[in-house]
Amino acid sequence: MFTTSYQEILQQIDAINPIEYGKTRNHINGAVTKLSPYISRGVISTNQIVETVLNKGYKPYAIDSFLKEFAWRDYFQQVWIALGDEINDDIKQLQPNVDNTFIAKCIIDANTNIEAIDKGINDLYATGYMHNHLRMYVASVTCNIAKSHWKLPAQWMYYYLLDADWASNACSWQWVAASFSSKKYYANQENINKYCNTNQHNTFLDVSYESFETLAIPKPLQHTISLELKTTLPQKQEIIVDNRIPTFIYNFYNLDCLWHNDEAGNRILLLEPSHFKQYPVSAKTIDFIIALANNIPNIQVYIGEFNELVKEYNLTNIHFKEHPTAKHYKGIEESRDWMFKDVVGYHPSFFSYWKKCERILKKHY
Repeated sequence: MFTTSYQEILQQIDAINPIEYGKTRNHINGAVTKLSPYISRGVISTNQIVETVLNKGYKPYAIDSFLKEFAWRDYFQQVWIALGDEINDDIKQLQPNVDNTFIAKCIIDANTNIEAIDKGINDLYATGYMHNHLRMYVASVTCNIAKSHWKLPAQWMYYYLLDADWASNACSWQWVAASFSSKKYYANQENINKYCNTNQHNTFLDVSYESFETLAIPKPLQHTISLELKTTLPQKQEIIVDNRIPTFIYNFYNLDCLWHNDEAGNRILLLEPSHFKQYPVSAKTIDFIIALANNIPNIQVYIGEFNELVKEYNLTNIHFKEHPTAKHYKGIEESRDWMFKDVVGYHPSFFSYWKKCERILKKHY
């Protein structure tokens, strides 16, 4: 479903129709870009995509929905940078009405009896992808109907997503669960039918919106379980390092094949066991990043911690891209390719972040 060819990824960017995207993105079969796995893995950037589209002559006001969706990604990244590990806890306030810290077994089993949700979960397991609207539905049922705390369910979804981005995932789940927003997000069966092309009735979601706050946990959601999520990394192999040239460190969030591609260097994909212990992902996701890394000439994979790599190969001239998971790296830190490089720091809401972004857009376009 998802190519790992860089040229084919560029073709997908070129094929974007931002007008249709804005009109149909909430529909399960809408004109979404499906570029999120490549953005999350740092193969391409939000800025690269947006500049490509705007350079075709589209005016920002005409593609407002398209621009906002990509800005949400950068906004969540800025939240992670500002708050660090605090995004692993309730950000603004405690999630209201939490009944448990587990996850409903019927979610894991794709057996909620909500056709669109069950199909979305099965597709996630098979492909590593879930439409954004479906992610919100799943999070709403899990947190606001089953009353599970958001953390474990968010880890479960992150585990299977090829576009696994802890900032987007954790903050989105908290937005739905009202620990990073002013109110819970709900969707009833009518809403799901509208956007997912289903025609279901008489489900536990076939109620009015006024009923949700007093709704008892439906029987299918009452059986909750814990999870043990683990990542299996490849076996460690010896690599070859030439200390006369710089070393460029790639990782789970940076697989940019154009980064310093015009100069000689040791190119090392660093997969740290400690990272994947804190943020476990599936074997499918590991296979995906290794396949994407093949776009980087002479890339070598190192399984181990950053300090072990430096010590083992006596590295000195080290370059890496900024990221919250790379705070312990030592060397020359380089900026990522942000849509709005001057809009940084913590903003309590996306709206306050976007207002600043809009002013920049109006100046340049």
